[in-house]
Amino acid sequence: RGYCSSSMATVTVMHCQPALWRQSYRTARLGSCHLHTTSSHASSKDHYKVLVLGGGSGGITMSARMKRKFGAENVAVVEPSEMHYYQPIWTLVGAGAKSLASSGRPTASVMPPGVRWVKSKVQEIMPDTNTVKTDNGMKISYEYLIVALGLQLHYEKIKGLPDIEDWVKFKIGSNYSVQTVEKTWKALENFKEGNAVFSFPNTPVKCAGAPQKIMYLTDAYLRKTGKRSKANIVYNTSLPVLFGVKKYADALWEIVKNRNIQVNLRQNLIEVRPDKQQAVFENLDKPGETKVFEYEMLHVTPPMGPVSAVKESSLADGAGWLDVNKDTLQHKRYPNVFGIGDCTNLPTSKTAAAVAAQSSILDRTISKIMKNEKPDRKYDGYTSCPLVTSYNTVILAEFDYDGQPLETFPIDQSKERRTMFHMKADVMPHLYWHGLLKGLWGGPGPYRKIMHLGMK
Repeated sequence: RGYCSSSMATVTVMHCQPALWRQSYRTARLGSCHLHTTSSHASSKDHYKVLVLGGGSGGITMSARMKRKFGAENVAVVEPSEMHYYQPIWTLVGAGAKSLASSGRPTASVMPPGVRWVKSKVQEIMPDTNTVKTDNGMKISYEYLIVALGLQLHYEKIKGLPDIEDWVKFKIGSNYSVQTVEKTWKALENFKEGNAVFSFPNTPVKCAGAPQKIMYLTDAYLRKTGKRSKANIVYNTSLPVLFGVKKYADALWEIVKNRNIQVNLRQNLIEVRPDKQQAVFENLDKPGETKVFEYEMLHVTPPMGPVSAVKESSLADGAGWLDVNKDTLQHKRYPNVFGIGDCTNLPTSKTAAAVAAQSSILDRTISKIMKNEKPDRKYDGYTSCPLVTSYNTVILAEFDYDGQPLETFPIDQSKERRTMFHMKADVMPHLYWHGLLKGLWGGPGPYRKIMHLGMK
């Protein structure tokens, strides 16, 4: 997520929510600081100047920025997960190139010291009374609300998809969740011969490039292990295009052609028949028409949608996403509510790179609103997707709201490059943990100007 998994973050955002953990009062020591957490009972203080919902990329980033602005005691974050994951690296975990352990850190270690961590799940958002209710009955009121709840994965919407613990047996994987990403590697490692099938659902997704990144890595792995001649690689996408930005799509079509990968557009996965190792796709252009693909390996990108707390609140648009102004990230109807990352209806790709660029704009917007001034900086829709095309090459796609390339480097970024792979695998994780999450990285905008001598 500069960075793209799927929200990094989430990202955003980058919400991976394991089972809720037993709630308890505890104080986690961070160096010499204390990080306060609260739970089932209202703490001595349940009103905050700024309340942040979600502890993924967007939530942690904004809580760090708000702490600097208003002091730790005036900021609280609601997040149930004990672990925070850098999801963009899961592309490489699924391909056996990185370990899952390297992608996660305890939430306590990324929470800004002194900010209150409410270790619970958001149950209800009531913007008319400036109140949020958590699933353990706690009510928290706020002056300003930042919603960074990421999105929801809906594996259950694919008929016949077996329980996750049986995926290895049925040769199924998915790079989109902490429970399933290692199963992708198992399926790839155990591949013998036949079809390797990759899906892209008919919903918004986080990191739209991720479903094909694992496809290119599968091709590379099978070549390396001498199995490629016995494999047929199939990419079935619900989209009418291979990639949303023509410049990069053209480059990807070349790669697909050269590597003998079969791409089928407007195909949506609706059913899995694990005992027969079959995947059923519907043709979105011909309702009612389906096609069955036998597979030796199946990578599932699940349908995704808004989280229920947002969807069921008056903050949602007609589709259930957080309804924000695309320039300022301020809510369209509630002026003291703001959004960032995958939970919003911003018309750009949901990536951690987008979160980085949004965070600096949102920081500025909030400062202006609090002074009763008009926001004076606009978010241009910047997002980035490092398209991993092998174990050592990346096409670095960067673009804006209009799907126009918005490239940082003064080179043609539609070409596969080793330097960009190094950036994806080694530089970006460092930038994420030590820059973005500390509220110190607002995207490459300023550097782009320098690199292009002020021309972009």
